[in-house]
Amino acid sequence: MSLNNVLDINDENFRLSNFSERYESNVRTYSRDFPAVFHRAKGSVLYSDTNKPYLDFFSGAGALNYGHNNPVLKEALINYISKDGISHGLDLFTSAKERFINSFVQYILCPRNLDYKLQFTGPTGTNAVEAAVKIARKYTGRKNVISFTNAFHGMSLGSLSLTANPKKRKGAGVALHDSIFMPYDGYLGPDIDTSLVLKAMLQDGGGLDKPAAIIVETIQGEGGVNTASRSWLRKIYQIAKELDILFIVDDIQAGCGRSGTFFSFEEYQIKPDIVVLSKSLSGYGLPMSLLLLSPEIDIWEPGEHNGTFRGNNHAFITAETAISNFWATKMFSEDLSNKIGFFDNVLDELQREHPEIGLRGRGLFRGISFNEENIAGKVSAEAFNHGLIVETSGVSGHILKLLPALTISQRELQDGISIISDVLKKRGK
Repeated sequence: MSLNNVLDINDENFRLSNFSERYESNVRTYSRDFPAVFHRAKGSVLYSDTNKPYLDFFSGAGALNYGHNNPVLKEALINYISKDGISHGLDLFTSAKERFINSFVQYILCPRNLDYKLQFTGPTGTNAVEAAVKIARKYTGRKNVISFTNAFHGMSLGSLSLTANPKKRKGAGVALHDSIFMPYDGYLGPDIDTSLVLKAMLQDGGGLDKPAAIIVETIQGEGGVNTASRSWLRKIYQIAKELDILFIVDDIQAGCGRSGTFFSFEEYQIKPDIVVLSKSLSGYGLPMSLLLLSPEIDIWEPGEHNGTFRGNNHAFITAETAISNFWATKMFSEDLSNKIGFFDNVLDELQREHPEIGLRGRGLFRGISFNEENIAGKVSAEAFNHGLIVETSGVSGHILKLLPALTISQRELQDGISIISDVLKKRGK
């Protein structure tokens, strides 16, 4: 059966979405929330096939921290491809990998006094979480892993067992084992320090067996842009250190500058045993994931965790370029800090205009909370009609999650918030 027999692709009324809606699985989500056929993108703007512009406060769910088709990264990638650079190399030594490792160590690890081994996992964040949990269990000889309420760590079975969202857990179709959920900072209200709950449960008589690891997001993206306080996270970290439990930071969405510093845990002054990176690590939306392991934990046997696509050399090129061109200088970090200060002010003004909303998160990882469950989705839908792409988060979908690119202009930040403000004003009439 030819495609021409299915649908006349020469019909002037033909749209690509006709094929997608007819043949793509029901599992798709974002195309339902943002019903347009996107054709091209540049910086912080997406264009539909009718050439309608959409300001992007979504950034590929945080995978495009440097915007769409960043010219510096694009030039490096095109140059590498034009010279027949290695595209697929499993875990072979390649010049692209060597360049990335060198820049990552020189400009990211060394200035922060971090000593890690680098493990290139499969290309997805969930695969990196699987690897982190596997090595933690292998290293400690213990099975259980503690995660937290409203956590999201991935959709494959191991990482899904650490994910709290009941709808996503239900999709597994099997029992999810060897995970324990404890209350995240603020989960039991502002007056209860939930780190004390964890400490009590791990003491003699608490009934909680010592786990292999504790895994935590400093900012819970999918869980509602919940942000761990410095004091709470340091207490959780200290508990792990005192009891010889490995401490894992899932920095997949909050890392790579999203929170304001390259690692989201920098301001907490801790050194995790394992760090999970993905999403914007490649800088260009190319699949790439990475584990950072304290050297003594790297007890893998060769090939014990592998995968065909753990050596995306195109991603190595754009990742190295992002590091050496942006993070190697103070200019980028200073500009980012100024931009965050501007965004904070704009959001504070929005809250003054609309006192019914709450603000969450930090850096360019922010959330707008609503008291009613369905409001955020309606605001997102109406904002899309006005040319802004912004998603929702939280189990109840009551949070508007803002993920503008780190390279977005202050004018575009203002424009995006103005659209949200206009939508809120119209809803209030």
